[in-house]
Amino acid sequence: MADTTALPLQQLIASLDSACLPKILQVCSGVYFQGSIYEISGSEVCFSTGDLIKVIDIELLSVSCEDICTNEKFELPISHTGLFKVVPEEMPYSTIEEMVSLRPVGLDSCLPFTFTNQSPMTFGNFTLGAGRVLTMLSIEQHEGEESQVRCYVQGQQEASAELCIPLSSRGEFYECESKDCFTLQEIMSSPFLRSRRFRFMNVSKYERPLVLTPTYQVRAIMNLRKNVLKFPSSLEVDVVDVTELCKDVDFMTPLSLTDVLSQPDESFPTVVEILEKPETNSLFKCSWLPELSQNEHLVFHKKGTSAMVLISSLKSRKAQQFFLVSQQYGGRFRRRPREFSSVYELYVALMQAPGLRVSVTRNCDEDEEEGLPTLSVGEQLEVVRCERMELPCGGRDGQKQSVEALLCQRLQDPDDEDDDEEEEVKQVNEREDVLLPLYMQAHFVEVLTDNKKYKIKDLGKEYSLPLDVKVVSRDTELEADPLSGFACLRIEGAMLEPIIQASFLHKPAHCFEIPTQWLSMSVSFNKNPLPWPSGQPPTLYVDKVTEVTDSFFYEFQKQGNSDAAPPPRPPKRNLSSLKPPKKSSKASKKSSKADKCTKNKSTPTKEFADLTLNSKRRPPAPPPPAISDDAPPPVAPRKPSGTEMTTVKALPNTYVKMEESAKNVSRCELVADVDSDHDYEIVEDTLAAMMKTAQENIMSYQ
Repeated sequence: MADTTALPLQQLIASLDSACLPKILQVCSGVYFQGSIYEISGSEVCFSTGDLIKVIDIELLSVSCEDICTNEKFELPISHTGLFKVVPEEMPYSTIEEMVSLRPVGLDSCLPFTFTNQSPMTFGNFTLGAGRVLTMLSIEQHEGEESQVRCYVQGQQEASAELCIPLSSRGEFYECESKDCFTLQEIMSSPFLRSRRFRFMNVSKYERPLVLTPTYQVRAIMNLRKNVLKFPSSLEVDVVDVTELCKDVDFMTPLSLTDVLSQPDESFPTVVEILEKPETNSLFKCSWLPELSQNEHLVFHKKGTSAMVLISSLKSRKAQQFFLVSQQYGGRFRRRPREFSSVYELYVALMQAPGLRVSVTRNCDEDEEEGLPTLSVGEQLEVVRCERMELPCGGRDGQKQSVEALLCQRLQDPDDEDDDEEEEVKQVNEREDVLLPLYMQAHFVEVLTDNKKYKIKDLGKEYSLPLDVKVVSRDTELEADPLSGFACLRIEGAMLEPIIQASFLHKPAHCFEIPTQWLSMSVSFNKNPLPWPSGQPPTLYVDKVTEVTDSFFYEFQKQGNSDAAPPPRPPKRNLSSLKPPKKSSKASKKSSKADKCTKNKSTPTKEFADLTLNSKRRPPAPPPPAISDDAPPPVAPRKPSGTEMTTVKALPNTYVKMEESAKNVSRCELVADVDSDHDYEIVEDTLAAMMKTAQENIMSYQ
């Protein structure tokens, strides 16, 4: 064992900096029955005297707070937002330099601070009496001279002075309580602050002084074990730093997938062993993920980047599915028509691929003042270009305004279906130009004129994403193509992912691509032979479709580019010059029909409008009677289903409150509607008696 001072594990780990890792520690004491076994998060950690531990990473988890008076301990998360104040030391400092050395590293941010001297001090012709309060303002360093602190001294009768005191000045100095407050993060990041005692700024939480100790999660490896260990720094073992003495000890080197990408190309193909399996991952639903278990061996064939697209199925009764598809996918796609909900979306599509033709899916009314033309369902438009148009109405200053608009050509008029063939040919030859302002809200569907089949990489070159497609010919290299069974798929986006091409030892030719930015695991290279004859690598078959979860889709959307410019707003108008919009001919016809249907129909009340479930006309509701708060609400009798009125009298439904006040409920009358053919009856005394008897029976069973 090295001749070095042993320290508790927690103290030594707290003194380490991530930049100085890795460190090799040796267990020297604190072992029970020659082996301390700790069950930590389901993994067994066993240390024996003499064991070598190579610390490769530390992560601050929490802070242990110990009451120095009662030795009580409690934990605080590192994200705790409370503030702490430094408790002044009770023991005096012998020099000013000693007192300054225990201030935080960023000393300037903690200045000024105050202290007292309990013994008189003389500086040249100036004598500083005992018990004076001094405020340190700054530290001054001059080349060739001793460092000094500039202090402010509050004198008697409000007289004050500033003087410079050498750091080496000796005396009996005591700190005064400071107003500075610190968070847990600030305290844990400063070795000087970690050595101090603290008190909650809000004393209602806890009044007594506390010693704050960081608790880290330690990731380490051992020379005689393969797996990566994880354990808290609070384990009660003593260790010693033997990094310099054990440089030649052979430790297994764990590599993250990012570390694997940094390895030279000559290192592949190689056999690796999984030291840490992927954590419970909700991003992938592929078949190979569950097989990535600890101590499993893989073949890493090569590293590189792969162009991929994210594809989703459309929402339906079945759960929506998502796929990560390599651009090497061999299937063929055919485009599905795109839908647009504004003219601006047409403009964006036109800029990416000219020659756009659409069909109107909703009627639009003409508005001359806003520059909005009439559009009817079924009209086909060919989008030509973007230009500026002048609006008929002026702005607030009365001057004419010009806005950007799309120049389109009407290809047909659906109202002229009965015209003869000659008139239709003439109409096509004389296309009508129409200007659509970019801020116009309208609904269109794309008219596709080609049945071309595309490879997945060609779609991204010619069209913008997202894009609706359908697989028309499956990838014949795949045993089961999961994309071929969908009526419509949407290509959400494209990405260039760093990947590692891997396979299992029992199926070395069947490869899959591991996206290193979306999966976290730890492996180690070993010297095991490759699972094929030397110099005869197999022909590789690579999975091109990987199913992912909706969580992957949402994470992908978060990383998307949101720098696109918003659509334009309509220009400001001179309100006095605005006119009511004109309706299209179709809309006018529909409106006139609706007016005829509703001319004699009464407007429903707010309550009944919400309860109306269909468009059939109902008899008018009776006016509400004047009833007391305790009276049951009246309900109109149901209309008989037969064609003739029956002579049997039916009582209306009533609500009865199960309270004593219900005994005094008075009768309420239902007033018949003068426009209705129903006669509403009065609730008889027999009904009240029946209800009273029912209440008594119910109470007898309670």
